[in-house]
Amino acid sequence: MDKRWKSVLLDTLVMTAGFGTLSMMAVAKPDVMAHFGIDANTYEWQHIAYVFGLFIAFLLGHTKIYKGSFKRSVAIALSWAAITQALIPLAPNWYVVVFLRFIQGFVVTLVPLFSTQIAHFFVAERPFAKGIILSGIFWGGVFGSMSAKYAVEALGWKGGFWSTVLIMYAVLAIWWLLTEDFEISHKSETTTKVNVWKMKFTWVLGSTFFPALWVIFTIVGFSASLGYSMGWTKDHVATLSTSLNISKALWSIGMGYIGYMLSRKNPTAKGLFKAIVQVMIFSYAISFIGLVIYAKAMLDGNYTLALASVVLIGALQGTGPAFWTSAPATYPKSIFPKASFALGLISNSANAVAPTVTDIFARQSTTLALGELALMPLLGILTLIAVSRMKLPVEELGDAA
Repeated sequence: MDKRWKSVLLDTLVMTAGFGTLSMMAVAKPDVMAHFGIDANTYEWQHIAYVFGLFIAFLLGHTKIYKGSFKRSVAIALSWAAITQALIPLAPNWYVVVFLRFIQGFVVTLVPLFSTQIAHFFVAERPFAKGIILSGIFWGGVFGSMSAKYAVEALGWKGGFWSTVLIMYAVLAIWWLLTEDFEISHKSETTTKVNVWKMKFTWVLGSTFFPALWVIFTIVGFSASLGYSMGWTKDHVATLSTSLNISKALWSIGMGYIGYMLSRKNPTAKGLFKAIVQVMIFSYAISFIGLVIYAKAMLDGNYTLALASVVLIGALQGTGPAFWTSAPATYPKSIFPKASFALGLISNSANAVAPTVTDIFARQSTTLALGELALMPLLGILTLIAVSRMKLPVEELGDAA
């Protein structure tokens, strides 16, 4: 196998391990609540902290933490999840657990790090490679939930947590031995006189992925609460969540491949960006249809239709591979790694507000909340149309700026 594609598969394995083992928090919920003596509402603090950590994580890309060795940077990113996972069973109180979950959110920095790596390996193939890597998040959700159940039964909740730490570092060790290192370097902005945050293009491009993440980070919890209120069982809710994860993983790979097919026709910066925009618009259009069907299903209490709708809603993740390959396609080589983190911070701001806003809407009207979610893909399409008409930073500054 081509060593570049071997690296893609190894990266996917790291993503699967890093995100899959975090399923332990959901599976071990009754045991953790009993240990710390908390109720269900208090337990949700840890999830809010984790999601907020996913947002703050992208600020780390503008520090010295992720400069230098790529392999060291990936080890640091995975350790945000692994070390905190080891400490949670030892936490003296619930507030410490909430803080540790906030830190665990920093594991998402694996995404821009792997984007930098595949930018070194590929040009037209970037969306396909990134689609495979991103699918690891959702494979992790599927297989992590299944394995966590058996780990808790066999080892207790504390042993289950510690076993996942061993899994993460075992996978990291395999990845480390088989992956080639390189230097992640940035010219300082005082040297290049370029600040990605002052570019209008950065803000608009970052906003194109915002609607997808708004729905992705809201719909699972929203579906669960709405489903339980309609009398659905825990198995019903779990099956819906698992089906959505599988759908997102498959769409991530499938749309990544379509992005590759479109990109290879014109591998110039403009051609690559055109392919990125086309893939994201197509993904949003499909997911819009899915969310309309989903809204009808949830209003009617039709579980079968809801289950069918997630097949189309998963297309939201088809925007991911294209979005995460946009920085190396549109920014000069000297600043695209930093631009990647900036784009991640802007788009992931959805994580911090989407569940709360949707919950506020749902308290007023379920129809209002469902309508808000369904409109998000249309907002994404409008933003993509706007950014497609802008001049690329690499066109303004040159590739070596």
